[in-house]
Amino acid sequence: MPKMHTPAMEKIERKNAKRKKAYKSTPGREAWKRFKRNPTALIGLVVVCILILIAVFANFIAPFHFAEQDYSAMMQKPSAAHLFGTDQFGRDIFSRIIYGTRYSLVIALFCTIAALFSGGVLGIIAGYFGGKVDTIIMRVMDVFQSIPMIMMAMCIVAVLGNGIPQLVAAIMFASMPTMARNNRAAILRVRGSDYIESSEAIGVGQVRMILKHMIPNAVGVMIIFFVGFLAVSIMMMSAMSYIGVGLAAPTPEWGLILNDGKVYLTSAPYMMLFPSMMIMITCFAFNLMGDGLRDAFDPRLK
Repeated sequence: MPKMHTPAMEKIERKNAKRKKAYKSTPGREAWKRFKRNPTALIGLVVVCILILIAVFANFIAPFHFAEQDYSAMMQKPSAAHLFGTDQFGRDIFSRIIYGTRYSLVIALFCTIAALFSGGVLGIIAGYFGGKVDTIIMRVMDVFQSIPMIMMAMCIVAVLGNGIPQLVAAIMFASMPTMARNNRAAILRVRGSDYIESSEAIGVGQVRMILKHMIPNAVGVMIIFFVGFLAVSIMMMSAMSYIGVGLAAPTPEWGLILNDGKVYLTSAPYMMLFPSMMIMITCFAFNLMGDGLRDAFDPRLK
């Protein structure tokens, strides 16, 4: 018996046809599908999202202001009133860590973006033009990379002084060589592709070639490096604040909270335990997310 087509059925079929036509499989959508099938990557993404929410709503989550002092509640152990205890000035450590999430994530983001727009651009130029341009840029990056990242950042902060702009500049210059090499490698992966040669054959300009053809096809690898550098920036920032060359007190940065608690390591270990756990969890979440992005954008690397 032939199938009957009513007006309602034809309307449904037209809607389904429009949906199928509207949905186009793109590399980004395929990568997202692979990313969702990775449970560890999803755990990292969930933790990062929670940290972002904590940073955005820190004013509502923290029970006290990060600089509020209560001299009647100094050096109290974790309790219902103070979940993570208090420090030597009576400041609530839980509130300081909550506010520290905002500082750590935002500063790390600015540091990584600055490194991307400095070293990353140099790496793209070196990878595309090659030859003498590549040699000059990479040899300059080799000079920078011969100095350990943390040492270079410390020297820059020592010259410029303490503060958020100085810290961002220090981590940017320290991370610039590695970011340049990573982006150069990403461009070289697509430099010899057939569609690049075809675009050159039809006379596509250099700027259009880089912006429209090369970067979109290498953006997956760049995103992986970007996410990984967020964890590196957080660790560098915390390490510099811990040794006293990062941010200045009373900024509630995790490294500074560790610095405040190192004197009381034996008598009040909780002062170092909780901020160090936040640093570990945050960096671990970004690493899990970065590994998931690597597998999603390039399944051959599994």
